[in-house]
Amino acid sequence: MFVKPAAAPALFTGPYALGTLSASGREAFPALIRRDGSVADLRRAFDDAGLTMLGVMEDWARLSSAFAELAARPSGDDPLVSEFRVHAPIAPRQVLQSGANYRQHVIDLHVAHRDGSDGLSAEEARAEAAQIMDRRAADDLPYVFIGLPSAITGPFDDVVLPAWAKKPDWELELAAVIGRPASRVPAEQALDHVAGYTIANDLTDRATVFRRDMPQIGTDWLRSKNAPGFTPLGPWIVPAQSVTALDDLQVTLQLNGETMQDESTKDMIFSVARLISYISQTVQLLPGDLVLTGSPAGNGMHWGRLLRDGDVMDATITGLGAQRTRCVAEVPA
Repeated sequence: MFVKPAAAPALFTGPYALGTLSASGREAFPALIRRDGSVADLRRAFDDAGLTMLGVMEDWARLSSAFAELAARPSGDDPLVSEFRVHAPIAPRQVLQSGANYRQHVIDLHVAHRDGSDGLSAEEARAEAAQIMDRRAADDLPYVFIGLPSAITGPFDDVVLPAWAKKPDWELELAAVIGRPASRVPAEQALDHVAGYTIANDLTDRATVFRRDMPQIGTDWLRSKNAPGFTPLGPWIVPAQSVTALDDLQVTLQLNGETMQDESTKDMIFSVARLISYISQTVQLLPGDLVLTGSPAGNGMHWGRLLRDGDVMDATITGLGAQRTRCVAEVPA
């Protein structure tokens, strides 16, 4: 069930943001949302009836140069965003996802999964893990895997928990949206390829992360992360020039009103620039692609409380808006 955001436009930073909207029974369209909540249909603005948000990203250099002027125009009779359904802001071709990228989160995992045979106290184990994180940040490479675009859903849509998913968990993440192709770019130039940023909640079924039938294979991200609707995205793409404190954005998720994740992006082990640079050494990043940057401490496994039917997740990242999704158990056929 679609849940309209409360005063959502005021939650993004900068003069405007981009989104994908639809009116009842009508085709979704790419939109510019002003600070006052008024909406400019980008199909009309650029006289292109078939324009999508992916198309905007493919022509980012030309189209984005007109956004500031479009945002500054008097809204006049333009409709308000509250009159529309808000969809995921973009349908990407590729989704690249970073794992184990928040220092405190990985330290927590290191301590939680130790068997105690090392003879270290919990405090000593945390200190050891902290040293490992320092070495990793200095000398190692990010850990990145591939997600599926079909897992993406809107920021206010219900999330269906499949009957087979026994331990569904939340993972709130900052997502970068690529605005121009990136191949083998150095970290110093990586952010030049980013059009903007949005919010992603990368749901994971913890029960299927590891293959028990063939443990030597390791993790199974297809099964554990890519069910339909397991990646609520949006509501907005906030242009990169409006996100001035990329290394200190607060990532906050509440479950039924109780704060579960609340951490700054300064806790990242690998910066957004390093992630994009690393990915681009192998992958040809394309306009509209998503780079998810990892999730901070406070997942359900940490709290011993996983998602179930009726749960409501409220997610925010500083300056990027807010999403609200309700969990609904799958009804067996």
